[in-house]
Amino acid sequence: MQKLIETLQKAQSSGVAIGHFNIADLVLLKAVFLAARDLNTPVLVGASEGEREFVGTRQLAALVKSLREEFSFPIFLNADHTHSLAKAVDAVKAGFDSVVFDLSSLPMEENVRQTKEAVETLKSINPSVLVEGEIGDIGTGSEIHEDAPRAARPLTTPSEAREFIDATHVDILAPAVGNSHGMLKSMVTGDEKKHLAIERIREIKTATGIPLTLHGGSGTSDEDLKAAIRAGINIVHINTELRLAWRRGLEHGLAAGKDEVVPYKILPFAVTSVEQVVSSRLKLFTNPIP
Repeated sequence: MQKLIETLQKAQSSGVAIGHFNIADLVLLKAVFLAARDLNTPVLVGASEGEREFVGTRQLAALVKSLREEFSFPIFLNADHTHSLAKAVDAVKAGFDSVVFDLSSLPMEENVRQTKEAVETLKSINPSVLVEGEIGDIGTGSEIHEDAPRAARPLTTPSEAREFIDATHVDILAPAVGNSHGMLKSMVTGDEKKHLAIERIREIKTATGIPLTLHGGSGTSDEDLKAAIRAGINIVHINTELRLAWRRGLEHGLAAGKDEVVPYKILPFAVTSVEQVVSSRLKLFTNPIP
């Protein structure tokens, strides 16, 4: 079985991206796994601090490990948006393959100092764990936001990116390139799409040479996602789109049998709904050439 770093290097050399999908229950995990296995493509599942608190850090690691071992399939587990070293350590000790150590809200100097410490500490526990650092402001919360005007956020510069990775030695970098967490209501209806700073992605890739992650991929236009991957994005995070599909599928299941109370007869509707979204995204990420 390939390690995550080998899978990531292969994706980078092939000009494709690995899909990263957040999970908060067995329905989401099952849907992501089924879609990836059907397409025979590696996949990352992620869980933020809140998602790990709900599912259980060790429990989630055990579930993913069981799928990987039983089916000999490259499904990897990421500790998404981890804001403290203690919780990052918990994830690595539980068996997570990677950690997003996110101190992007802090001043750059403090972000660098603590991220460098985290890389050293986490690698001492498991030398093969991948540590991702994040710089720039892309907002918070994989939720549905009001259709309010948004002030333009500054983009990460190539020089900032180079300085950050040289100082911290992170394996992966998540820059701010016009992306944002969550979706506006107008994006849910399809009336609006997110757009990315493609040339800035290309400049950061040239300056750093390491794998780049796009957070907040939900609601982004397909053409921008393809262009971003061609420019150097290697991992794309999708969360809000899955949450929407999960809710719609669950509502469908409940409406289909108004007197039904058996979970395993209702929840498959949610699995199918989420699986369809994951499948469409994986097809796009693994075939970005027009």
